[in-house]
Amino acid sequence: MRYLPGQAHQLPGNRAPMAGHTASHFRFEVEGAVATLTLNRPERKNPLTFESYAELRDLFRALAQADDVKAVVLTGAGENFCSGGDVHDIIGPLTRLDMPGLLAFTRMTGDLVKAMRACPQPIIAAIDGICAGAGAILALSSDMRLGTARSKTAFLFTRVGLAGCDMGACAILPRLIGQGRASELLFTGRSLGGAEAERWGFFNSVSEPDSLLAEARALAGALAAGPTFAHGMTKKMLQQEWNMGVDEAIEAEAQAQAICMATNDFHRAYHAFVAKQKPVFEGD
Repeated sequence: MRYLPGQAHQLPGNRAPMAGHTASHFRFEVEGAVATLTLNRPERKNPLTFESYAELRDLFRALAQADDVKAVVLTGAGENFCSGGDVHDIIGPLTRLDMPGLLAFTRMTGDLVKAMRACPQPIIAAIDGICAGAGAILALSSDMRLGTARSKTAFLFTRVGLAGCDMGACAILPRLIGQGRASELLFTGRSLGGAEAERWGFFNSVSEPDSLLAEARALAGALAAGPTFAHGMTKKMLQQEWNMGVDEAIEAEAQAQAICMATNDFHRAYHAFVAKQKPVFEGD
């Protein structure tokens, strides 16, 4: 594949736009190349239900085939991100399920995390207020997290008699903030304040509540204007290399980089540099 100025490129037939998609259990909007997904039950601090879990999973799977969305912002309506599983709509019914039913539920929630990790677009979580339980897992599963000083992130599972190993938390959280700090949060269920979350590396930055969403969208917009095929490859390697030794990772990155060197965006960048211009990336 070689870049020719003005050349048009056809996308494979399995690619599909997401603009105009209507979600049933949250808000979904596409502006430019950035999708904003808003958990939208502010009167209850945006809890999840069986239905919203499944719809979120299916949406992130669909985004893997989207040809118009280059980055995603995940946020909550009102002054909170997500309070976790709805006590009345999820926790109560779970107490009445048999083991096969319980396992079907926990596998479904884990599939949401898998879908977010497999989604090639960078996911930026904009976190204000309460970010608890499964809401903390949604934040954890995003690629970057922007928070506020007043935000409170808590992995509450042990507070309700469950293990801290929920939806991949014991695998992902230690890689993000270290084993000791992850152990503290997962054993105690205590809240992590915004300033501490930034200091520990859970948040990439802390914003004022009024500017949080705009800053998250600005970051998503900057990423969307970049080499999105290369961003997708970067995300894939960040996930895939967890299970590799260093020598295997170096070889995998050699292959990934060679693939990116064959893209038109790589050639666009070269031609723009030679012409002393800023490259305009198109994601192919």
